[in-house]
Amino acid sequence: MILEGMVTTKNRQGELNIAPMGPVVNSDMTQLVLRPFQTSRTFGNLKETRCGVFHVVDDVLLLAKAAVGLLEDLPETFPAEHISGAVLQSACRWYEFQVESIDETNERTVMQAKVIHQGRIRDYFGLNRAKHAVLEAAILATRTHLIEQSELENQYRALAEIVKKTAGPEEQAAFNLLEEYISKAYAKA
Repeated sequence: MILEGMVTTKNRQGELNIAPMGPVVNSDMTQLVLRPFQTSRTFGNLKETRCGVFHVVDDVLLLAKAAVGLLEDLPETFPAEHISGAVLQSACRWYEFQVESIDETNERTVMQAKVIHQGRIRDYFGLNRAKHAVLEAAILATRTHLIEQSELENQYRALAEIVKKTAGPEEQAAFNLLEEYISKAYAKA
């Protein structure tokens, strides 16, 4: 199963990178299969240090900003316990991991990772349709170079209806940010 969340990594100089990612996870959350693109900072950091932290989050504004490169201020973090990494203070749960193998034969690398430590900060907010719609919108926003504008706009209209009916202020702000990003992306094309 793919579990969407956020991954924090550091390079050898200790610079933090935060990226949304949906690794394949097993049911007891002891193994992760990460599939970063080889052009991403996440890939470079994981190849260099072979460790990171996967976070279960419900902060869709953070996720949306990170997905489209608009994360201007880094969120609060604290040091990971068993690796040289950082844990997002706003996460619900976190999983420190070590990469055990890397397969670079395809554009999307396959990294097998083992969870070596986990922690819990707070309860997950719960299921909310607007949060899920923003997540889907963020994924679409990262694919403007792959999806025809008319097709993406059709999908966005359906998501916008869900956000309109069920969103709180955070979800609405995240969705608006993504809509603006997509408009600019297609205007540049």
